[in-house]
Amino acid sequence: MKTLKIAIISLLVGFTFASCEFLEKEPTKLTPENYFNTEEEAASFLTGIYATISQQAFYGADYMYLVAGDDMSHYGGSRGPADRGLICNNATTSDATVTALWYVLYAGINRANMFLENIDHVTGMSDAVKAQYIAEARFLRAFYYFTLVQCWGDVPFKTSSTQSVVGLDIPRTDRQTIYNFIVTEMADAAETGLKSAAELSYKPGRISQSTAWGILARVYLFRAGEYHREKRNATQAETKDYYEQASFYAQKVIGAGHGLAENYWDFFIDLCANRYNSTANESIWEAEFAGNNTSDTQAEGRIGNFFGVPAKDFSSNSSIVGKADPGYCYGFIYSTPKLYNLYINNHDIERFNWNIVPFTYVYTDNGVTGRTFELGKKAEVMAQYGPISYQYGDKDTENTSKTTNYSRPCGKFRREYEADKKDKNYTSINFPILRYSDVLLMIAEAENEANDAPTKLAYTYLNDVRRRAGITEYPETLSKEEFRQAVKDERAMELCFEYTRRFDLIRWGEFVDNMQALVSQAQSGNAANWPQGQTNVYAYFNITDTYNYFPIPDAEMSVNKAITQNNPGW
Repeated sequence: MKTLKIAIISLLVGFTFASCEFLEKEPTKLTPENYFNTEEEAASFLTGIYATISQQAFYGADYMYLVAGDDMSHYGGSRGPADRGLICNNATTSDATVTALWYVLYAGINRANMFLENIDHVTGMSDAVKAQYIAEARFLRAFYYFTLVQCWGDVPFKTSSTQSVVGLDIPRTDRQTIYNFIVTEMADAAETGLKSAAELSYKPGRISQSTAWGILARVYLFRAGEYHREKRNATQAETKDYYEQASFYAQKVIGAGHGLAENYWDFFIDLCANRYNSTANESIWEAEFAGNNTSDTQAEGRIGNFFGVPAKDFSSNSSIVGKADPGYCYGFIYSTPKLYNLYINNHDIERFNWNIVPFTYVYTDNGVTGRTFELGKKAEVMAQYGPISYQYGDKDTENTSKTTNYSRPCGKFRREYEADKKDKNYTSINFPILRYSDVLLMIAEAENEANDAPTKLAYTYLNDVRRRAGITEYPETLSKEEFRQAVKDERAMELCFEYTRRFDLIRWGEFVDNMQALVSQAQSGNAANWPQGQTNVYAYFNITDTYNYFPIPDAEMSVNKAITQNNPGW
């Protein structure tokens, strides 16, 4: 299944980063004119561009910390949140994870530039394959730039590869110029070379037209909200045109053969079990991981290990297998009472019982022997995903009183379904960058904003997502403002722990206010047994406008003298 991902990781040794200055990395690694000779070599280099996605600094691990700080989730691990970068209110301009993400993204961009400059040297490649490769490289380069703009705003912009270590100082380019490039590249890639999702058999490890269209919708929605963090009035494009474009591209995904899995948890069980779209073509793009950390080819990630159902480490004892070892997880990421209460208020027990762990494991020295459920949750779970999860018979018990602990671990990515032998820290679980329910909710939001009221289409797609969750559909009587809030709540319940929420809050202009609204609750300890304690959690939520951006790393400013000013507050 994951041959592309395994190929990606096998290239990482050849593309290991040796320098802190992104503009001088790649020329020290290979000579393109001596490399682009055959289709196989071109494919190998393209795989290296994809490899950026799975780097430790990106979806491989640390990006999950950097963007996990929002009003639905918080850090609840054994160490203080200050150890985890921008997930809390204690980041600095020398933060190692921020610096690594900056350089990894630019390294991916430089690889794409090199590829596009040299692909014409390849002989014996069909026009169709060449067009596909070029389109994939263009899309990935644009996606890496979009990630940079989301995190940093104005950034250095370069569409040619580095040829010399001389003259590397590049100033920041206005983000609107970069946005124009991003949307043009993604749209052109979809029309001039990318294969349809059907042609790729709906295997989401590779970029398809659906990927490009769905991410384009995300780009337009984020661009529509840039005026909030720039503290200026919105333009005509930001109040209407960008929403129309978001709806246009998201609707193109509708006709591409995608659909919602029958049950909410089906999608995530597929992720954990090393399968693609077993019940419906819901997955559109995934960051891919594979293996069990036992070979020289390292293709694993940390999904389900950093965040998931907390469990002890039994990996050193080969006799403890199956349900006795559901897979080690630190459980660093916890829900907030706000997310907990959203599920309660919407009577949404299906997504609630999957996304927020409803039980804790019971252990002996020989492994897990059972689970203790929250009051009332055992019967609910057994009627939902219980028959396809590990069960422990009469060892599965239930608390006798209702908990007041509304801050509980993320349960979205569960290692018990993992296909490969469970390593302590590394997993084969993919991460969902884009799935169909997100596309439906983007259409609903864009239609409402572009038309100053929810359209029939907006209601249809919002209610499709709610219907799959088994909760009441909205009547077609909402005002624009009521529908807007309904979409925001639905995105929270549907997409929590998938790391879209922080950027949603930023583009809505609500990031600081929503985080600050949890400060007093965290200080008092009200409605949650905060795993980090009241003081640490208070600091986590007590952010300022500074956190609408990442800081430009000190390491970059020290070598790139054309950048003379950091982001506001840094």
